[in-house]
Amino acid sequence: MTPVLVTGLPRSGTSWTGRMLAASGELVYVNEPLNPEHPPGRSPGVLDAVVGHRFQYICPDNERAWLPAFARTVALRYGFRAELRRNRSPYDLARMVRYGTAFTLGRLGGRRALLDDPFALFSAGWFADRLGCRVIVLLRDPVAFVGSWQRLGWTVYFHELLEQPLLVRDQPHLEALRPLIGSQDRVAKAVALWRAAGITAADLADRHPGIMLARYEDLARDPLTGFRRLYEWAGLTWSARAEERVRRACTARAGAATSGTGSGGFAWSGLSRTAYRPMDSRRALAEAGARLSPEEALRVRELASAKR
Repeated sequence: MTPVLVTGLPRSGTSWTGRMLAASGELVYVNEPLNPEHPPGRSPGVLDAVVGHRFQYICPDNERAWLPAFARTVALRYGFRAELRRNRSPYDLARMVRYGTAFTLGRLGGRRALLDDPFALFSAGWFADRLGCRVIVLLRDPVAFVGSWQRLGWTVYFHELLEQPLLVRDQPHLEALRPLIGSQDRVAKAVALWRAAGITAADLADRHPGIMLARYEDLARDPLTGFRRLYEWAGLTWSARAEERVRRACTARAGAATSGTGSGGFAWSGLSRTAYRPMDSRRALAEAGARLSPEEALRVRELASAKR
């Protein structure tokens, strides 16, 4: 059964897109197995492999441990023993029950795995070729992307990319990031990451027919048309129920209740912390550009469009 991977840089709409695809009822949602932090990552019941980097690069040259681990993940075979060897807190046990049940019932019910993982971006070609994933790569406007990172106080550490020789070999343009190691200019670093991710995404989509690029802004402006197209790409059924669930999730009023509490742009959904929350997607799109001052937005545009 064909798994689905939704990826793109963090804060590009992967969680929202993943949840809208899961509204089909035909997928089991798996949240960020390649995230190096626990939670949501470092759960060997979900993925029994050691993640060494943010944006871990996986390719045929280093797939020996990754291929069997992800083969089990996309087959929805939860590793209870592996999980118990590492994680035993009450939270971890509750999460194990949740994921173990979802994997088992999903497999028995003929559902497919949906991996929502921004950290899989640079490895998207491997997921398409070796696991047969239908891959959706989310791209976002640079001002909205940088504004979101600034609001959350995030930065990027480029050594996470540059210390992976196979990644630099296959995406040599990443060498242009080296001068920014140690820089305190968070805006310039975020724009540089956005540019590098865009170059990589375009390259991967050109070389791998199983990868589709989708723009967050297009989905937000017209979610029903956009998600119907993604459903077709992923081989999902665009039913009346799915359409209504997408419609309701994308027209929620600001501050609409979610399953739990959240802060800093995150919402809790069950036992998985994701960036998804019901929202008015058109309103959110209009507000996204206001997170930077006009001067900051202009600088972002200039950096994003500068010639290499």
